[in-house]
Amino acid sequence: MYIKELSVINFKNLEQVELEFSPKLNCFIGNNGVGKTNLLDGIYYLSFCKSYFNSVDSQNIRHEEEFFVLQGQYSRLDEDENIYCGFQKGQKKKFRRNKKEYKRLSEHIGLLPLVMISPSDTSLIMGGSDERRKFMDSVISQNDRQYLEHLIRYNRALLQRNNLLKYFAANRVFESDSLEVWDAQLVMLGEKIHKRRQEFLGELQPIFQKYYDFISDGHEQVTLEYQSQLNEGDFAGQLSEVLPRDRVLQFTSVGIHKDDLDLKLGDFPMKKMGSQGQKKTYLVALKLAQFDFIRSVNEAMPILLLDDIFDKLDGERVEKIVKLVSENTFGQIFITDTNREHLDQIIPQVGADFRIFRVTDGAVIENGNNGNETKVVENN
Repeated sequence: MYIKELSVINFKNLEQVELEFSPKLNCFIGNNGVGKTNLLDGIYYLSFCKSYFNSVDSQNIRHEEEFFVLQGQYSRLDEDENIYCGFQKGQKKKFRRNKKEYKRLSEHIGLLPLVMISPSDTSLIMGGSDERRKFMDSVISQNDRQYLEHLIRYNRALLQRNNLLKYFAANRVFESDSLEVWDAQLVMLGEKIHKRRQEFLGELQPIFQKYYDFISDGHEQVTLEYQSQLNEGDFAGQLSEVLPRDRVLQFTSVGIHKDDLDLKLGDFPMKKMGSQGQKKTYLVALKLAQFDFIRSVNEAMPILLLDDIFDKLDGERVEKIVKLVSENTFGQIFITDTNREHLDQIIPQVGADFRIFRVTDGAVIENGNNGNETKVVENN
């Protein structure tokens, strides 16, 4: 699967963009802050119905404009797919596949598999447990609609239980029957989600280890472990045991919404002991493992977006990553960088069609394979 054409209107700092892509390698070169990452985010948006960086749609509209439009032409399983997204301030977001509008955006998730690696991924290491749960959920949901439905229903039940606990505290009442309805929902859905997360991490761990060992040349030992209160068993019993505390706190203190991933370098937390290069290596290996997992369970080959991934890595690790992405195990790849040095290493090894776009504050210019330049968009 690959995206053939991208059309952008008023998305972030991009006024109007129309680009045609190579099915293999596409490179955006330019200084920081000129819009390279925004082009990748537009492609990401068409896969996930949201921005990778800002979930508030109104804040993704170009300054002083009222709307944005994203449109992509794809080749998927030898069929053409036309994906349209339009958002106007104060109105509902519209998403269409081949001119037919989705009733629910969740129906679109998984159609266009994609993995993005970005400097913002450091939140997986440095951020709270919610960031790591989002990572698990986003990967599993791309190919497991039942998991996504269970997750949506679990979060609704959790909200209802928490609201009920607040109501009890505010009105100094307690109705066990009302609470048991939501407890039963949480237990049924939570156990299914926990089991799927366990299976996912069991599959992901050895792939992640393989990639990290390759990039680091086996010099470091890393681990990725699933932490969950449900690992101790009997979710229903735990809910009953913590009920007195939950009534005081006015929220649910146990469940899969507390799950986390333990990321370690040796015996120590990667967050505290890892260097910038080790953290970047950890994230790249984790995302490449994510790519392998999605590719193994999806009919279509995922698109790979690499946003400024070479910064803060030593030459040896850069060379290893270059070698990895040059292999035929990957389909369409997009890379952003501030200079051509890394790309000049990759292009000869890929040995396939490629396109290079030079991005500035005023324009996106394509550098053709013959060295000629063609202006393909201008911001007025």
